[in-house]
Formats: sequence, structure tokens, C-alpha cells
Amino acid sequence: MLNTAALRAHLVGAGLAGVVATTREASLRSYRLFAARDPRALIGIDPELAWGQRDLIELMARRCGVSADPRHTVGRDVIDPELTLAALAAFADRLGAAARRGACVLLGTGHPHRLIGFYAALADALSAAGCTVLTPAQGRCVDITTRFGLRTFRLVYVRGVGLVRPAGSERPGCEPGAHSHSPLPVRLALEAAADAGGPLPELVIGDHGWVCGAGQLGFEVMGLADTDDPALFVGQAEGRVSVVVPLDDAVRAAYYRPLTRYVLNRACLSQ
Repeated sequence: MLNTAALRAHLVGAGLAGVVATTREASLRSYRLFAARDPRALIGIDPELAWGQRDLIELMARRCGVSADPRHTVGRDVIDPELTLAALAAFADRLGAAARRGACVLLGTGHPHRLIGFYAALADALSAAGCTVLTPAQGRCVDITTRFGLRTFRLVYVRGVGLVRPAGSERPGCEPGAHSHSPLPVRLALEAAADAGGPLPELVIGDHGWVCGAGQLGFEVMGLADTDDPALFVGQAEGRVSVVVPLDDAVRAAYYRPLTRYVLNRACLSQ
């Protein structure tokens, strides 16, 4: 396992933390949309408090390390690697606790191109530890509003991790899945699990709408989020998300492998 200094160096060198590819313009746009309660930015969270754009900038400065200066409007965003390291440790500790009690878990991602390997390794390790990795609503269709209009997707599980693919695209060599912020896939999965008489997840792990959609319904959730994903950090601030790891969620898939090793080792789940 990487020691803390080496992991910090990897985070910064790979662009996972430090100066990241996400732009300040993209982050500020997300904060404006969230403040206006646009569903595209809420991604399943129904805020209890009135979050203005300045409030969100201050929150993201505390939780991510972005600039707290509202006059800073252009350039690349910044994530404090110390905040990432602390959140990774908390993430691993909760993962280990779930494994020790043999919890039922649900994993899902809106970033299958980049993060499927990270979540799949967690699913494998949790299953080996005696946890039940749930896959409810496998193959079911869900309509999601995209920038191209309403599109039909199919909920599938790859190595125990939920994701969506365009309906009708299931074929050899197809893309691993669609990028999605929607909370509808996790709501479909949870509804199917409940209709089947359970079990329901004791912990949901993922990103985007998978975390916010389940957290809003009262499930324990934790996951990863970029600087332009304020909903997860608001959910954490309001007590509906347990852990959010701030990092760039769209770097090369291989760059997440050291994080996987660190989390599994700290959680005593290394195989």
C-alpha cells in the first residue's frame, strides 16, 4: 500500500487533487443551478436550507479546497489533497465497518468509463467478506432527461456495480455505460428491492445521483464527487450523506487503482 506521502503525491501528480481539470466556470455554473434548485444540479437532493451561490462557494472551499473568492471566475479548479486523504480514510473506515457486520450493499456509478474498476473492486472485496452485493431491477428500463431530450436507458450491473446503458445497445464491444447524474436509476433499484420484499441496502456507495437519490430517501450513503458536484457536499452538510471524497472523477481509470488499494488495505479487505 502507498504510504500517505506517496498517495498524496499520486493524487496531485495524476490530477485527482491539487490543480484538477474541472474548470472554475463549470463549478460556478453548477453552483448557480443548485442555488436555483435546478434538478440537473440537485441530482436527487432536496435541500432543507436555502443555499445561495456564495454559500455553496464557502461550503466547497471548506470541503474541497476550491477558492473561496467569488471573484475568482476562470481557470482550473483546485482540490486540497489533505481533504481528499482525510475523506478516503473515513470512506475506508465505513467500508470496513460494513464488511465486518456483513452488510447488504448497493453500488452504482454515473461514471462507468472511469470509475467502474474502483467500485467493482470494492464489490468483489465486500462479497468475499460475506456481504450481500445487491443487483435489484437488473435489465429494467428507466427514462432519463438528457440534453438531447428524454431517452430510455437500461439499468444493468457490471461486476456488481449498477450503471445505465442506452436501451437496445446491449451487444459485444459496446460502451461500458452512459455518463449520468440522474437519481432515477437508484430509485428504480431501491423500489424493485422493496417490491421484492428486500433485502434493502444498509450502505449505498457511488457517485452523482446514486448517492444523492439514496441519501434523500434515508439510506446510508457515501461516494466520490468533483468540484462541480455540490449536491453531494450539501447532502453531507445536511446529514444525508455520510462521506464524500473530493477528487476529479474523470481522469484515466488506471489512476484510481492506488486509491482502491489504499481503501481496501485500510478497511482490512485486501485480497
